[in-house]
This record gives sequence, C-alpha cells and structure tokens, in this order.
Amino acid sequence: MKTGRITKWALGLALAGAVALTAGMAQAQLKIAFVYVTHVGDAGWTYQHHLGRMAMEKALGNKIKVTTVGPVKEGADAERVIRKLAASGNKLIFTTSFGFMNPTLKVAKRYKKVTFVHVSGYKRSKNVSTVFARLYEGRYLTGMVAGMMTKSNVLGYIGAFPIPEVIRGINAFTLGARAVNPKVQVRVIWVSSWFNPGKERQASETLIAQGADVITHHTDSTAAVQAAQARKKFAIGYHSDMSKYGKTAHLTAATHIWGSYYTKVAKAVLAGGWKAGDTWGGLKDGMVALAPFGPSVPAKVQAMVKKRQAEIRAGTFHPFQGPVKDQSGKVVVPAGKTMADGPMLGMKYYVEGVVGKLPKK
Repeated sequence: MKTGRITKWALGLALAGAVALTAGMAQAQLKIAFVYVTHVGDAGWTYQHHLGRMAMEKALGNKIKVTTVGPVKEGADAERVIRKLAASGNKLIFTTSFGFMNPTLKVAKRYKKVTFVHVSGYKRSKNVSTVFARLYEGRYLTGMVAGMMTKSNVLGYIGAFPIPEVIRGINAFTLGARAVNPKVQVRVIWVSSWFNPGKERQASETLIAQGADVITHHTDSTAAVQAAQARKKFAIGYHSDMSKYGKTAHLTAATHIWGSYYTKVAKAVLAGGWKAGDTWGGLKDGMVALAPFGPSVPAKVQAMVKKRQAEIRAGTFHPFQGPVKDQSGKVVVPAGKTMADGPMLGMKYYVEGVVGKLPKK
C-alpha cells in the first residue's frame, strides 16, 4: 500500500509537471497579427502578403499563432483595429498599407512592449520598423518588356494615388521602356483607390482608346489584365503573376515576396533580439521578382531583360542611373551618377517620356 501511494504521488507529480510544461509552451507562443487593406483574393498586393504569412507559419509552426484582419480602411478605422489587436495580446503586428503608417505609430506609443512593422512607410520609432521592396527594379524590367513589345509606342499606366511609391514605379517603368525604345510615351490615369475593379477597367479602356497597346497598373485588382485580354492588347501585371487572367495578353509581372522577411522578424522577436530599423530589399535580396514570361514574349526580349536583371542583382546597373531628366528636361541625375535612396523615396515628378501633369494629392 505504501509503495502504491508513492507511485500515485509520483504519477501526480509527473502529470503536474507536464501541465506546467504545456502551460509554459503556450505562454512562449508568439501571437502575431496582420492588418490587410484589401481582401486576400488570389492575386494582388494583399495576396502576396498572405503568401508571405503562410510561409512564415510553415517555417515556425506552433511557435506562433497568427490572426489576420481585413479589409481595413486606411485612417481612423485602422487605428481602432490596430489598437484592438495590441490590446488582445498580439506581440508582433504587421500593418501592410501606406495609409496605416500614422495609425500604427499612434498605437505603438501606447503599447510600447508590442513590436510593430509597417510596410511601405517611412516613419519609425523604438518599437516600429519599416519595410518595403525595391519594386522599381521590377518596374524597370517590365518597362523594357513593354518598350520592346509595343507597336503603337504608347503605354498605359493605371495609378492608385500620386504618392512617391507609385510615382517611382511609373518613372522606373518609363525609363526601362525608353532605354530600349526612345519613341515610347507613357500615359497615366489615376483612379484614387488601391482596389476598384470597375474604375480600373474603365481606366484601361480609356488608355486603350488613347492608343496604348500595353497596359500596366499600380492597383490591386486584375482588371487591367482582363481588359487587355478582352481587347487583344498586352498587359503587365503587378504584385502577382496574373497570367491566368490574360493567357495571351499577360507578358510578365513585377512581384514582391515577403516570406523570408516575415520569418526573420518573428524569429528575432521570439529570441528577444529584435531592434527597430528600415529594410528596403530588392532583386538581390529575393524580395522582388519577375513573373514568368508569357508565350508572346520573344526569346530575344527575354534574354535582354534577364541580362539587365542580372546586372541589377550584381549592383552594376541601377534603374535610376544617370543621365535622368524630368519632364521639363531638367537633369535630376547626372551622367555617371546614381540616384540615392532619399530622393527616390521622396519622388514628386515625372521623368521624360510620361505624358500629362502630375496631379496634387
């Protein structure tokens, strides 16, 4: 009987220890939240972050628990959502749109023990990092494709908002196109929305009516690719490979990849070694890539683009490598020089080759 009591006591102690260990493991699990500006869908800006989140979850398994919220409107509503996530015990919060920048900073001031990462912004604090992809590298390469594929020498570009991020993409695309075809002109229509398939489709039709035979976009839907397919024109996707929406129209796409970065940040927070900073990664970092070329793109065009892509990766070529002129003909980057990150991040002008005036915000 005495031996039995000791055995039961030992078994109870072991069970208690197992419960304590399980509780400790649960406490160590990192709660992570993502705030999305649009629906995930199956292509586009948010879809790429969705893929990055899934890659992070696959890499870290039960070490993390992830919550996603979206679509969330930029502005006051975003602040409410981010605050609620911080108050709910999430220790790492990714906010994935430019308009989430100030709301993120406001919430971060109150929740100083929470780590925040804002995608595409430029304001930081002790517990807020910023990250973005050098999408202008991909834009330049897709511009080369468009410049070699156009027959009308008119390219169409649908812009969301006239902020430096979007303007930089328009200019890089134009520089790439004119590097291989100096006769090219780029026409821009602004839709004042990140995601509005109806307005994007209408803008595409207008650009085609103005003579554009290659359409691209800095918006989230696949409307431009679908419009090009319907009108037997070419299109260059953005964010994701959108070829299934334009089997013959889709030439390629400038895409961004987030899995490795998200995993790296989560590991740093788990290890207690995270520090605020800024990350701007490009082709060489694996954060920017081109989608596969469509069947309409000749081998010669593919070879030229791949060669320039390798040069950008190696650091021997930069999309904003002088001489670069603005619309007025003023030299903004002299020959032999390369534009620094600061001027690129604050870009507020069109380069030579873009038609029309840059609107005010």
